[in-house]
Amino acid sequence: MARLILFIFVLLMSIFSSKISAQTASQIYSLSGSIDSDKINQIEINLFNSENKLVKTEIADQNGKFTFNDLANGNYMVKINKNGSEVYKSETVSVTENTNLPIIHLNEKTIEGVTITKAKPYIERQEGKMILNVENSIAATGNSAFEVLEKAPGVNIDGSDNISLRGKGNLLVQIDGKNTPMTGTDLANYLRGIPSSSVEKVEFITNPSSKYDAAGTSIINIKLKKDQRKGTNGSLSTSLGTGKYIKNNNNFSINHRNKKVNIFANYGFAYREFYNHLVLDRNFYDSNGNFGKAYIQDNYLKFNFRNHIAKAGMDYYINDNNIIGFSAGFVSNRFDPRGDNSSLVLSSNQLPESTFTTQNRSKDHWKNASFNLNYKYKIDSLGSELTTDLDYINYSNTSLQNFDTKNYAINGALSSFDILKGDINGGLNIYSLKSDLSKHLKNNWKIESGIKTSFVKADNDMQFFDATSGISIVDQNKTNHFIYEENINALYGNVSKKWDKFSTTFGLRAENTNVTGTQITTNQVNKKNYTQLFPSAVFSYDLNDQNNIELNFSRRITRPSYNQLNPFKFFLDPTTYRAGNPDLNPQTTMNYEFTYSLKNKYFATLSYSKTSDNITDVLKPTVENGNIVVVQTNDNLSSASYLGLYLIAPMKVAKWWDMNNSANLYYGSYTGNISDTYIKNQGNFTFNVNSINSFKLGNGFTAELTGNYRAREVYAYMNLKPNWYLNIGAQKKFKNNSTLKFAINDIFFTSNPEAKNVYSNYIENFVMRRETRVATLSYTYNLGSSKNAQPRKTGGADDLKQRIGNG
Repeated sequence: MARLILFIFVLLMSIFSSKISAQTASQIYSLSGSIDSDKINQIEINLFNSENKLVKTEIADQNGKFTFNDLANGNYMVKINKNGSEVYKSETVSVTENTNLPIIHLNEKTIEGVTITKAKPYIERQEGKMILNVENSIAATGNSAFEVLEKAPGVNIDGSDNISLRGKGNLLVQIDGKNTPMTGTDLANYLRGIPSSSVEKVEFITNPSSKYDAAGTSIINIKLKKDQRKGTNGSLSTSLGTGKYIKNNNNFSINHRNKKVNIFANYGFAYREFYNHLVLDRNFYDSNGNFGKAYIQDNYLKFNFRNHIAKAGMDYYINDNNIIGFSAGFVSNRFDPRGDNSSLVLSSNQLPESTFTTQNRSKDHWKNASFNLNYKYKIDSLGSELTTDLDYINYSNTSLQNFDTKNYAINGALSSFDILKGDINGGLNIYSLKSDLSKHLKNNWKIESGIKTSFVKADNDMQFFDATSGISIVDQNKTNHFIYEENINALYGNVSKKWDKFSTTFGLRAENTNVTGTQITTNQVNKKNYTQLFPSAVFSYDLNDQNNIELNFSRRITRPSYNQLNPFKFFLDPTTYRAGNPDLNPQTTMNYEFTYSLKNKYFATLSYSKTSDNITDVLKPTVENGNIVVVQTNDNLSSASYLGLYLIAPMKVAKWWDMNNSANLYYGSYTGNISDTYIKNQGNFTFNVNSINSFKLGNGFTAELTGNYRAREVYAYMNLKPNWYLNIGAQKKFKNNSTLKFAINDIFFTSNPEAKNVYSNYIENFVMRRETRVATLSYTYNLGSSKNAQPRKTGGADDLKQRIGNG
């Protein structure tokens, strides 16, 4: 039934769009011009509408003449690209009849009235989102996508690998606009397998409109590279880094494009060794607050990732108005965690009682396959379009675990030993179908609508065996089989209107969610069904040519991830394991933002959000088989609130020195009762500041210096200590289209987290050391010629679609 409704909806939108297109066809005009230049060859002219959306692209003929046909009446702007760079921007032109532009004079040097577009800055703001241009960062050389996020302005990652943005957690992380179904350590390990050389940019969308999925307090979208130049082009890069262990990234990409077809492919291989060194001081208390027991633990975990990532696809331009495309991707990540734990046990009199050691020798294999089929119909020359996407995504993981624990008396005599083996098989299938209509109407009105349906099935089978006797016997207390099924159906509509200085957008999204979680071993079934509305609105006003203010709000939902609901036990040692919570509820958030921008260069954003049933990573002490253990899980707090101010202030210190500064000041507070520990409005005022300095040294040499400081933060039950880091890097660009880069990250080894967790019956102090100090040398060679550069003709909303086929 859902598929039938979707088909009918898409058909109606097609008919509707065709009728509107026919109605406006009689009012079309042309805009013509000519260029006087020393070099006419391959001059590219781009036409933008009043909303600064690309409408058409033309190439000047041998005499420098060009014409844009089939234009509706309205305001337009002409921009000219020469050898891949923007060298000219016209004033706004009103087209109410066939119009000719004045002659455009260009030469090889900068002249009056010509604007030279520089390389993209590391941080920029575009249409409600902050963008981190990773490919322009020297410090990102040789890193993984996880490490890029770890050092991004406003991003914080705690000791459990939970990602927060500007103090707000429970984010939605996407790859090329597609949701990742993981959180915490699982997501971190997946991102660690993606080399930064494959990443073009990272988008931070703190207040998404109704067009986006309602999931997550904010969205982080990691966009992978895809060459869009005409002809045959590509790049080859390799890097070698070392800290305590070796790291090697290699990436190859190729793209061929002509008038009808765009074919692209890339492949990357990475071998990365790194470690997590976690030191814990864990203290347990009885109901009267009396000290009962303590574990002082040293955990050292080493990984060796062998990662393959590949993606290929094609776009076929049926004609000027119809494009069909597909893409397929595959990720394979093998790693063999080797953990060594040594623990000292203190009795109730705080004297040493015993010791134990645990060796973890595991073999893991994570795989991800994805396929996308997409179609786009361009309704008119103003950016109106109808798009449809069909996606299939599969995640699978296998893990063979082996835990060997030896218990010793305080005199060093072996008292007992245990061998626990685990065999884990997990599979996740995602099917998604969506269609979006965007239509530009008269008098700067615009409507958007769309429908989406998705089906998810996760099947996780975990078996544990007691092999102490030499014979593997199934451990029924740890073995489990969990199946999760989810269906979400969504419908949205947006209406926007632009006046001379004022513009506004109103949107509403409805999502129907149906969830079933089944524990096969206990035959326990949890079902949840609910429908919710998610409004959004944006109000923007230009005070003058250089000053703008914007107010927006949206309602969001964060559904528990599949792993957060999965009750499986993932053991770290005999006293610690991680498990999901099948009774976890989704959280809902109202976000409000007020942004002031000066010259579209300096930004100040005041934010406030209120969250109900806040999903929080917590620690729960419990007694199992007579032993005290700690369960790392997720639970719902009653509420959380956030008030913050985010500032961006770039500076040109000298002709050769550019500085990009940002600061995030915020107060977060949390209320709830977990593990018999009640907190009310617990939090603090905190901040983090970031400064990226770029230096032009001449002869193709540039350098970069990045500094970051994060102040102390109280997040619910966790008190995080301040930390900071300093990165340095340099690069040399050669005339043969190649680049050599060298970078050292966290040169003082100061960015690792330290924190204290406080509950009524449990206090934990931890210090985590990761391999953050790494020196990396990389070399990139670009194939083809940038003189053929020509961006794909796109509609006005392509930057919002994040379609996997156009990623």
